[in-house]
Amino acid sequence: MLKNYISLVWRTLLKHRSFSVINITGLAIGISAFWLILRYVSFETSYENFNPISEDVYRVQLDVYRNSELVYKSSENYPGVGAALVEDIPEVISYGRLYNMGSKNNVVISNYDVPSDPIQLKQTKFLYSDASSLDLLGTELLYGNSENALEEPFTMVISETMAENYFSGEDPMGKFLRLEDDDFNDELCKITGVFKDPPPNTHLKFHVLISTATLYGRDNGQGWATRRYKNGWGRKDFYTYVQLQQGTDPASVEEMFPELIEKYNPELIREEGNWDEMSLQKVSDIHLNSRLTDEAEVNGSWTTVYYLAIIAGFILIIAWINYINLSTAKAMDRAKEVGLRKVLGSHKKLLVFQFIFESIAINALAMIVAVIMVLIATPLFDQMGGTPSGYLLWNQPWFWGSAFVILIFGGLAAGAYPAFVLSSYKPISVLRGRLKTSSQGVVLRRILVVIQFTASITLIIGTSIVFQQMGHMQNRDLGFSPEQIIVVQRPAIADTSRQVNINKFNSFKSKLEGYQSIDGVAISMSLPGKKLRFKTGVRIPRNSSEEAVPFAINLMDYNYHDMMEMELVAGRNFSKDFTNDPDTAVVINETGLRALGFQSAEEAIGQNVVLDEWEWRPVIIGVLKDFHQESLQEPIVPILTGVREFGLEYIMVKTKTSGIKTTLSIMEDTWKASFSGNPFDYFFLDEYFNSYYESERQFMSLFTVFSVLAILVGCLGLFGLTLFSTNQKAKEIGIRKVLGASISGVILLLVKDVLVLLALANLIAWPLSYFSMNEWLNNYPYKTNIGFENFIFAGFTVFVVALITVSIQTLKSAQANPVESLKDE
Repeated sequence: MLKNYISLVWRTLLKHRSFSVINITGLAIGISAFWLILRYVSFETSYENFNPISEDVYRVQLDVYRNSELVYKSSENYPGVGAALVEDIPEVISYGRLYNMGSKNNVVISNYDVPSDPIQLKQTKFLYSDASSLDLLGTELLYGNSENALEEPFTMVISETMAENYFSGEDPMGKFLRLEDDDFNDELCKITGVFKDPPPNTHLKFHVLISTATLYGRDNGQGWATRRYKNGWGRKDFYTYVQLQQGTDPASVEEMFPELIEKYNPELIREEGNWDEMSLQKVSDIHLNSRLTDEAEVNGSWTTVYYLAIIAGFILIIAWINYINLSTAKAMDRAKEVGLRKVLGSHKKLLVFQFIFESIAINALAMIVAVIMVLIATPLFDQMGGTPSGYLLWNQPWFWGSAFVILIFGGLAAGAYPAFVLSSYKPISVLRGRLKTSSQGVVLRRILVVIQFTASITLIIGTSIVFQQMGHMQNRDLGFSPEQIIVVQRPAIADTSRQVNINKFNSFKSKLEGYQSIDGVAISMSLPGKKLRFKTGVRIPRNSSEEAVPFAINLMDYNYHDMMEMELVAGRNFSKDFTNDPDTAVVINETGLRALGFQSAEEAIGQNVVLDEWEWRPVIIGVLKDFHQESLQEPIVPILTGVREFGLEYIMVKTKTSGIKTTLSIMEDTWKASFSGNPFDYFFLDEYFNSYYESERQFMSLFTVFSVLAILVGCLGLFGLTLFSTNQKAKEIGIRKVLGASISGVILLLVKDVLVLLALANLIAWPLSYFSMNEWLNNYPYKTNIGFENFIFAGFTVFVVALITVSIQTLKSAQANPVESLKDE
């Protein structure tokens, strides 16, 4: 019996080649696109799933309020928080801390065992860590014991990659690496463990961990380092993770936080407008649901995942709709086959089973083609979506589950209606030819076509708005010019004297300024695109300290504003002609101007401001036009800038377009001559700034490609329906041509039905698109406007595509010899 069904399916596919190719191709494109999107979605939602206890591990978030205003929401916390939580809250069974010094200070780690020619690497994925953090974060040690590997001072664990880089296949256990940084630390650390390289689906990727106990000895026995790094509640610069007892409601733990903060940080008084709030972030939620200050890396977006998952569903549904449409339409051509089978005694149940089996078989063939398409397309989509190439589709349990659902459910859902329609034909009517012009299935096909058109129009509108928003973000006036600026961080290996370092730094800058390919050099504490870490309350003298406004602080040298092409709306910039500028002068932005209550920029010039925390009363000498210190994902905040010639972090070199290679060569040679032993490392400011839009760029690329695929699948179905429709109306077309109808008139006859369906689809898609995309845009403080042109463009695009698709086959039929179509069958 099964062999007979397989033979029937094969003969049917060969007999109706055009429809078979369209059916299988449409389904294959839909299934492959569905799998590719789900692969991306699966990876983005898989963060931390390698950790067996991730369900019970949380990061402790800190929200800082000063003067009754939220200063920042930070992913870091105070060093003493973890121990206090374990001590005071029974539900917290363990904690681990990681000190994120590696991304804030320069660190060079070298191979101490090769003193004659050490391997010196600048490390940024470097943290100080408690031993307990290894198990909390699911770090797998290949060598060493996670319980004690980081217990002692001057011990470290490194990744497989670092072990290979430093020791080239030799056993690294028990050997030493030398750490040097710009805080004059020069320490030898013993390797007590090697861990597997961090998986790509973790929010905290590190390659070197040094014991936090190492920090405690940096005070030469004075005791401040232990108070600062072990129990401190003064500076927040530790990632703190806790493990809750299994089954604990995190909300019940959070209810105890206010009392705990009051106990350990009593100087914060809510009534005076100063307080902290802590909350728990599930570690597996961090990647998609967290955009806090001091994140270790740029996070993904749950919104992106959500919208792409919807598109995946759209594409698969459109592919199945195509199959249903074509199958029910083709039912008329198979009516005689069904009639003869019934006359020969075939039961309805057997006929239903035959056609459902045929549907499942076609789905199976489409899945085989889809697998080939996925194999071909995966490298391209990895580039667009950032999914690692090692994240294989076939290794994911959901893949086999989805394949089974697509095969069985897809086959049943897509094949059930055609099967029951075909099996319900009355043999007498069929054999007399009375079903040739039957309207059976027409209404359903029209409904399904409207759904296809609606999905296509919705996706096109969404794509146009995503492009528009990305263009708005990338082309918006940032208030400064990041182009052609090369950035280097200050040298990691420092001399024993700060003054010597400052002199070398300034000498390096002076040497670069003398080259023709360089238009300017500036030094600053922070960079555009980087959230300013330091905030303090600023007020005008007549206001009380409780009325101070939180300002972000940046320090720089004299020519930073000019080189960055920041526009002054009033006053002047810092200048060496005014020797007191470092001690007495500040420049603020327009948002800061308004926050302080000034009515105009001119009014603010010459006015004092008070920074109580710093015991400083400088004068406002200039007001800058608002600029985006951070990406356009964040609103502009009040900013105060001051001039300083020492302790700055970044050197920015503006180069001429034609001289980039020359400038880089000059910079590297000058760097090596000035800062021996420090690896030369650089990046471009515009690329750094735009890296914060990576999630949006991925979304735009994926949204666009899969929208096009959805439209292509819809066009395949429309082409198939048109092919069937023209065949059904072949005699009508022939009669009309004999009676003098023009080709354009015949085309209009066949196209008008499609236009009516298209108009109805627009009426459904436009409001649906508006509300969904407006909700997406609400994630951005600076967003584009949804214009009527977005809807006209989408409707017109689908109209043109549908018109071309329909006209190709219709024109062929209209140009055919009417005599052929009027012959008896």
